[in-house]
Amino acid sequence: MKPEIYAIQRGRSGWKLSRRDLAAAAAVAGAAAGAGCGPQRQPERCKGAAAHGKRVKGLAFNPDGKVLASASDDGSVKLWTMPGGALTKTLKALPDAVSSVAISPNGLVLAAASRDPGVALWSLPEGNLLGHVPAHSPVALAISPDGRLLATASESDGIELWPLVVGGRARIHLLHPQANSVAISPDGRLLASGSWDQTIKLWSLPAGKEIKTLKGHAAAVRGLAISRDGRTLASASWDRTVRLWSLPGGDLVTMLPGQAGNLNAVALTPDGKLLAAAGASQTIKLWSLGDGTPPRTLEGHGGVVYALAISPDGRVLASGSEDKTVKLWSLPDGQPLPVCLMDLQTSSSDAKGIEYTSGGASYTQTCGSPIPPGAICTCNCVPGAVCSCVSVCSCVGHTSSSGGGGGSHYWYPN
Repeated sequence: MKPEIYAIQRGRSGWKLSRRDLAAAAAVAGAAAGAGCGPQRQPERCKGAAAHGKRVKGLAFNPDGKVLASASDDGSVKLWTMPGGALTKTLKALPDAVSSVAISPNGLVLAAASRDPGVALWSLPEGNLLGHVPAHSPVALAISPDGRLLATASESDGIELWPLVVGGRARIHLLHPQANSVAISPDGRLLASGSWDQTIKLWSLPAGKEIKTLKGHAAAVRGLAISRDGRTLASASWDRTVRLWSLPGGDLVTMLPGQAGNLNAVALTPDGKLLAAAGASQTIKLWSLGDGTPPRTLEGHGGVVYALAISPDGRVLASGSEDKTVKLWSLPDGQPLPVCLMDLQTSSSDAKGIEYTSGGASYTQTCGSPIPPGAICTCNCVPGAVCSCVSVCSCVGHTSSSGGGGGSHYWYPN
């Protein structure tokens, strides 16, 4: 049988399938296939790939570490499977940039902070919008360990404490001008807030009584993290240092100096032995605490790093950047993992990926990624066909559509 070539266009009204000129289509397919679409090393696999359409500002793992949520200035929150890195859902209910994301301790609720309309709440794993908490222009948030309390930080309105229920309006307002970061201790009894005013405040929970103001940073405090044992608070600042404070007293323990740029984020492993900090230098510093060894520098981002998150088992570090990517690193060695988090809709025309459904859920992964047997591919062969694409991906890339149909063009050899 003579092979046929199809062009599949995804537009506003759905998929359209049409035969194309064999020679022209083969030329496109051949050029793309020459670049390789089977198992590849990470740099080739991730070429042109982006997780979001704008900078990534927030990251959070769910309690079992099998889902990573990412938040972006593009107004979306995306859910990725771990460790494979497949995109499963894109949550779009916020008209403004999303600056922070958190998942409840039971893994059933996702909260995302946006200046407008406040905090959006979604159910997990379904991704259904539950409603909004009317926080005032929040830029950061945290959920208490018992899942009952939501803390938000606002540069204009300080700290607000909310019951974590849809439409909950009973709140406690805590005065910390220009607040931009929050963290809650594992026992749920302490809240730390950081501010552009260069200070950190400690508050008792749930009453919200101020305990102490920590001073020492010479510039804005932009990131906070509390160790799992609740005894250490780490703060990252635009003064290019990380400081460690003892809890609950708030005494300064040590300072980690020598960062190459302003710091935006800090994270601690569950065992408290590793600390990661990142910011304007486009790199991540990985410190081994307590043994005096110099920090390792993790390179790979092409823009400012705004967000860090460490998996519950302490084995994976996720980083989000101005370059629109989310990268994964193994711990404790800090090596880049051969996983690429990619959304075909936000990636460049150089990116090559697979879209498929399995078990009723939709996934997007880069070419060369393993696909479950029996998956129904929507960007690998003719949509709706059952594909045998476990080891080799046969899609050959896409180019942006310049016509009036919207979407993208995908070329497939049949």
